[in-house]
Amino acid sequence: MLLSGATVPWSSMARAQQTDRMRFIGVVPLGPAHANAFRDSMQKLGWIEGRNIRTEYRYVSGSADRIRDEVARLASLAPEVILSGGTEVTSALQQVTRSIPIVFVHVADPISAGLVSDSVQPGGNLTGFTAQESSIGAKWLEILKEVAPEIADVMVLVDPQNPTWRGHLDDIKAAALSLRVQITATQVRSAAEIDAAIEGFARKPKAGAIILPSLLVRDEGERIIALTNKHRLPAICSFSPLVRSGLLVSYNADWFDLYRRAAVYVDRILKGAKPGGLPVQPPIKYELIINLKTANAIGVQLPPSILARADEVIE
Repeated sequence: MLLSGATVPWSSMARAQQTDRMRFIGVVPLGPAHANAFRDSMQKLGWIEGRNIRTEYRYVSGSADRIRDEVARLASLAPEVILSGGTEVTSALQQVTRSIPIVFVHVADPISAGLVSDSVQPGGNLTGFTAQESSIGAKWLEILKEVAPEIADVMVLVDPQNPTWRGHLDDIKAAALSLRVQITATQVRSAAEIDAAIEGFARKPKAGAIILPSLLVRDEGERIIALTNKHRLPAICSFSPLVRSGLLVSYNADWFDLYRRAAVYVDRILKGAKPGGLPVQPPIKYELIINLKTANAIGVQLPPSILARADEVIE
């Protein structure tokens, strides 16, 4: 029989058991490098893989049905929280679970996408970090025009599977009026359609391209780089890996920073916070990346002013 002075309060025992048990999370990142940034941040917060946390990773692509099937399999494993990368993946997760907490990263406009009803008090099971400010589309066009001032016609490459494209396109069209640029929106759903779109548009004189974000663009990045450079077509995107692989320029939030900040939300949820009470947060760091080697190869003379502003210049 235990003496009363030797007993451990039940609440203390419960907290110890809560701390010691293995926790289970799901992660659907944009790519392995982003997963590494998230994992490193979780370690700094005390969550060590195999010691007090177990992580199931998923890398998805393809059609909306295929993405939904893949995230449904992840949700069926009943993780305590899921980290979700991008609007397409987060929308698919919302369709398969309204109970598992979800922390999203780089979603352009979670309210218009129907993911949350309010940024301050999201409610429901989702919260997270947005991909950019609402006017980023205008910024992409402004930078493209600064990089190549002679541009008069700009193709906006759109994957309609990503629902954020309409807002981006509206911003681009609004900016085009003052910049005196003609905008052509071209929808693509496959590699073959990307080929046809770029090959056809690149025949125009004084042409340029804005590549809107989507999983298709991520998966077909090398094809887009090869085609735009083959036709000496100045192009801007939001995916920095594409610029490091040869596209001309990118501008967007620092996604690695978003994944690091998302780890803090996952940590708070594992410790009892409700996602609906955690405000959706905007980016605090942006990065402009320019591939000078590509500029030289396609005959673009970059102004010194934009090179001076760039966070990274690839030579």
